[in-house]
Amino acid sequence: MKDIKSIKIFDTTLRDGEQSPGASMNIDEKLRIAFQLAKLNVDVIEAGFPIASEGDFEAVRRIAQTIKGPQIAGLCRAADKDIDCAWEALKYAGDRGRIHTFLATSDIHMKYKLKMSEDQVIETAVAAIKRAGRYTENIEFSAEDAARTRPEFLVRVVEAVIAAGAKVVNIPDTVGYSIPSEFATLIRHLKNNVSNMDKAILSVHCHNDLGLAVANSLAAVEAGAEQVECTINGIGERAGNCALEEVVMALRTRADILPFKTDVVTEHIYATSKLLSTITGIQVQPNKAIVGANAFAHEAGIHQHGVLMEKSTYEIMTPESVGLTQNKLVLGKHSGRHAFGQRLEQLGYALSKEDLDRAFVRFKSLADQKKDIFDEDLDAIVADEIIRIPERYKLVQMNSSSGSFAAPTATVELEIDGKIKKAAMIGGGPVDATFKTIKKLTKSKANLLSFTVGAITGGTDAQGECTVRLELDGREVLGQGAHPDIVVASAKAYINALNRLATIVKNRPSAHF
Repeated sequence: MKDIKSIKIFDTTLRDGEQSPGASMNIDEKLRIAFQLAKLNVDVIEAGFPIASEGDFEAVRRIAQTIKGPQIAGLCRAADKDIDCAWEALKYAGDRGRIHTFLATSDIHMKYKLKMSEDQVIETAVAAIKRAGRYTENIEFSAEDAARTRPEFLVRVVEAVIAAGAKVVNIPDTVGYSIPSEFATLIRHLKNNVSNMDKAILSVHCHNDLGLAVANSLAAVEAGAEQVECTINGIGERAGNCALEEVVMALRTRADILPFKTDVVTEHIYATSKLLSTITGIQVQPNKAIVGANAFAHEAGIHQHGVLMEKSTYEIMTPESVGLTQNKLVLGKHSGRHAFGQRLEQLGYALSKEDLDRAFVRFKSLADQKKDIFDEDLDAIVADEIIRIPERYKLVQMNSSSGSFAAPTATVELEIDGKIKKAAMIGGGPVDATFKTIKKLTKSKANLLSFTVGAITGGTDAQGECTVRLELDGREVLGQGAHPDIVVASAKAYINALNRLATIVKNRPSAHF
């Protein structure tokens, strides 16, 4: 047996993941994700991009103050003001605070974006590391677009930043361009040619534009990378990032040929995935590896027979290994507050007494409407009652009517900035009429990009779950709503999206790697 090598997991869900269209989170939502990532036991949580906005700065600061265990990273460009701002937010984490600075190194970025020569890039990168060194030794440098950087120049950059004090050097495949054999060759080249590579951890950060982010990350690990940067559910810009759950479970499942391990507590994977979906409204596709609804489902008769005889015939990992319990049906109208709170904890929610009380009232109300309460119903309750963004618009009450003989109409009463407003509109259907009425009341100019409807659980008494995607001035947001009445659920989703638009901080600089 080969020696088992430990691979560090750097989670960037709260930074790169949040750059996914519609995935913006407020401070409280980021804190909830951060607490769950700490339970998952990732090595590093990249909490945000402090100089990007006041909200990002505050989120990084509060996470640095509150979260124990993982290191807390803050991203910054290779500029003095960025670095100073990052440490101002990170300093509360002490030695666990990591300044993560970046600069592009590919010819295309140097020519068209930076307008810098090779020497200027190295000089700027080294100066950034030295600036960060005034505050901490825990410094990471990312060579943006490293996968498209000439290897000989990348060697020079990596050597220079390590000599300047970088303890982690990250090699991003910023645009998801590389393939596994090519990316592994680049990592080996660095391991073999950077003279001081033994003085720093070599990290990789792969994007999924060609669907190869996990494959490239695993190839890099085999080639000598010691840290993988990834996100829950693989969310991120464009096609997303390397999915944490996939790379971690690949290393665990194929330990026979991959002599590597992580410290991730995999039994918390499913709860973390669900929490992220609940907060962002970005649902996991049913056939998604590890956490998708069909990941452990067997329909074919031969497969069902095999699994009943011996699970390993068609399952390479157990549902329990990622925290997916077989018994989802746990609560009903006779369940008490203690059982309710305990189940929410198992699902990854750490609620205050006030939040728990509010959620319990909603739970009892729902239990009177439907016989059985499933985990998915609890997720919806928490999303609706607890995980809230500031509400400029609140649904007071509504009514809709439709049929084959009458024009569909909707009457909606909203509270807007503390004032009650009411209107009615006719539409092509009850949902269309509802959306038109809300748009009239709010005077919104947002464009509706998509509207999806699903049942949270089975049965005719299931809650309907609606997701709305709106766009305004180039910014996209997702809104979610759940209710036994699908038209009410759609109204709640639309209003949730409008509230998200109202809280977006514009002109946020973004980091692409």
